[in-house]
Amino acid sequence: MNGARAAVEGTIPDVQRRISTPASTIGPWLPDGELGTALAEGLARVEAALADAVGSEHAFIREAAGHLMSAGGKRFRPMLALLAAQLGDPGAPGVTESAVVCELTHLATLYHDDVMDEAAVRRGAPSANSRWSNSIAILTGDLLFARASDLLADLGPEAVRIQAQTFERLVTGQIRETVGAEPGVDPVAHYLDVLADKTGSLVATSARFGASFAGVDPALVAELTAFGEEVGVAFQLSDDLLDIVSQGGTSGKSPGTDLREGIATLPALFALAGDDPAEARLRELVSRPVTDDDEHAEALELLRSSASLARAEDVLARYADRARARLAAVPEGDVREALSALCDYVVTRTS
Repeated sequence: MNGARAAVEGTIPDVQRRISTPASTIGPWLPDGELGTALAEGLARVEAALADAVGSEHAFIREAAGHLMSAGGKRFRPMLALLAAQLGDPGAPGVTESAVVCELTHLATLYHDDVMDEAAVRRGAPSANSRWSNSIAILTGDLLFARASDLLADLGPEAVRIQAQTFERLVTGQIRETVGAEPGVDPVAHYLDVLADKTGSLVATSARFGASFAGVDPALVAELTAFGEEVGVAFQLSDDLLDIVSQGGTSGKSPGTDLREGIATLPALFALAGDDPAEARLRELVSRPVTDDDEHAEALELLRSSASLARAEDVLARYADRARARLAAVPEGDVREALSALCDYVVTRTS
């Protein structure tokens, strides 16, 4: 039995003694009472398993593989898996393991994303590629994918197939983002499709795994999976908006990072597609990377007060509302209320 499996199967007191920091920073929407306690205990098991999954007998590999995990994170995906599992048997075999698989997969993609984006900072710390090299970051991401596959192998062929299909969507989304919209395709529709693949697919699989392994009725599993995709896109949209509206790097990176890198997120795409004379200067700025400090500050100021930002906020709210509508299939109670609170959180979050 490897370390990750041992941690998953450990007792709650054993696991909690090994966790010195909160397992999630997504706390504002989490429930109190018995459900909150159950989720905290589940996250402690996940965190311990993650710590073991990034371990190695080689000191450098241990440091590189644990770099992003130790930088913190919201643990959004495992939390959703654990919450969905509360609608069945949350202690069933496979629930915790599948939550760990989803988070390892997410962490692995971050190493690769930072290489492609040439990012210098991730979660308020130097990215792996800037701290070491692109090669180290890519190989470390590959290592985490391998560790996720090792855990996944024990969950059965259907779980392996679902993960493979999810991974295909992750890669497809990344390729489509890199290549850009095809001629004649609406850039906004393209962007939202990319978000569904790059972010929504893994969040959807997190909910699906948690509910499926807990023995939830298949019809409800399907609704929870759809919920996961909608709320996952909303979560990424809120990340993109925070890059514009956050002050002093409260989002974990310097405000306007996307602008500097020439990444056109939804507000910029709306501005570029429009013909409002009031946004003429904004269109000029966001049509290219904004690297000059004065122009960068100007672009941020214009975006923050623009109609294009308001339109993007409306799209975010619509995705959250679509996710909330899926909860009509969820039995009334603490789990449904927590999932609804998550929909509110993605619209109002400030970090």
